[in-house]
Amino acid sequence: MVHDILDADGKAAALRTDINQHVVEAAAGYMADESAAIGFLYSGWCQAALPHRRLPDDAPWQISSEHVTLAVEPGRRRDGSGNLVPVGVPYGSRARLIMLYLQTEALRTNSRDIPLGSSLRHWLGCMNISSGGRSQYAVREQAERIARCRFTFHVEAGNRIGLLNQNVLDTAMFVPTGDPAHHAPLAGFARLSEVFFDQLRSHPVPVEEAAIQRISNNSVALDVYAWLAYRLHALAHATPISWAALKGQFGVGCVRMDNFRPTFLENLGLVLA
Repeated sequence: MVHDILDADGKAAALRTDINQHVVEAAAGYMADESAAIGFLYSGWCQAALPHRRLPDDAPWQISSEHVTLAVEPGRRRDGSGNLVPVGVPYGSRARLIMLYLQTEALRTNSRDIPLGSSLRHWLGCMNISSGGRSQYAVREQAERIARCRFTFHVEAGNRIGLLNQNVLDTAMFVPTGDPAHHAPLAGFARLSEVFFDQLRSHPVPVEEAAIQRISNNSVALDVYAWLAYRLHALAHATPISWAALKGQFGVGCVRMDNFRPTFLENLGLVLA
């Protein structure tokens, strides 16, 4: 409906309705974007995603949907005393955007080697993530977590069961400096692991970058968008989904269903816009 109003009468008319302002802004921005750029995600990420908030650095993460279970084990790095300490599991919207960039560039260039540095900063800027101050520190932190963690996808498809169990990257996304107290600068290139690259090429899901840009700071909305991008194109008929299933996939950490439902519906409206 919001698209119809914007198309017929413009943004000002849409803002005068009772439609949520964030929905109107997202839809207007999306409709005005003419870039038509497409990004890509491995289908497993569309069914089971990273945590939305920071976990204790030594805590693993596990989440299950109908056909996919994802487990993430925290990686480790040396501290100032030479001990190996956990760096924690990646989380939040920045981790998701970094993962999207890595997978998109790998498929665009058909190469496991992906440029970082200014290329990643430019792309994150296009996704409304600034490259200065605290934001730059947060990007570096998530890059290190992604590079060091071990990911396991357990996938069930009919009578077949698949297992992807390794690091996403073969090389670090940062330059070692010998100072464990500070996050190092991004490296020139990162290399996807061969197994993950093969899975990505075999099971890619296209997503519109114009849509991602409008929800780039909202990790729940990013997950819902990726899920719908994966599921909707393959549905042959209306498919009911229980609230319990939705909460299991998108509401881990939310104890009460009556708290989860309005949050999910708000993000669903944003994603549909």
